[in-house]
Amino acid sequence: MSSTRARHWDEVFATRDLERVSWHRDDLEPSLTLLGDPEGPVVDIGAGASPLPDALLDRGWPAVTALDVSTEALEVTRARLAGHPHADRVDYVAGDVLEWRPEGRYAAWHDRAVFHFLTDPADQAQYAALARRVVLPGGLLVLATFGPDGPTSCSGLPTARHDADDLARIFASGFEEAAALEQVHTTPSGATQQFVWVVLRRTSEETP
Repeated sequence: MSSTRARHWDEVFATRDLERVSWHRDDLEPSLTLLGDPEGPVVDIGAGASPLPDALLDRGWPAVTALDVSTEALEVTRARLAGHPHADRVDYVAGDVLEWRPEGRYAAWHDRAVFHFLTDPADQAQYAALARRVVLPGGLLVLATFGPDGPTSCSGLPTARHDADDLARIFASGFEEAAALEQVHTTPSGATQQFVWVVLRRTSEETP
């Protein structure tokens, strides 16, 4: 499955105008506000070609991991950051998040792009279990998904839709909800998409 996902997203990032894809945004809110002040290493799940790693470096985050299933996407970011004074603080990981086995742990986990593509509840549970292992106690998980009225597909793939209560339930083991909000994203083509954001705080070392 991961190789199929990789081929799909490599083709997307190699062939499309990245300023016209539906997920493109001219700003990085609410991601930056919800992540808050730098507290330690941060990982961006499904980083794609987003400028979020650049902004995190500029804000003083000491180590940024950009994870994406597409090597094409990560190469866009690597090239863009080549001249950044803190480019050496970015670790690029090409792979499927469900197969990721990081050596370290993180003060913050950010995902605006991946979780709603996990339509199988078993995959959702596996994702939550990984986050529980990886996020440090007291750390934050900042997650956005399509909301209940959001799209049922994106970039040719089916998507799941969630409200804040649903996300809190999926991540109930080891996390508590710190904040939730709804956002309407306007795509470059002018369409609107409902997103639900949650901020979940890691509560303990327990890993049931």
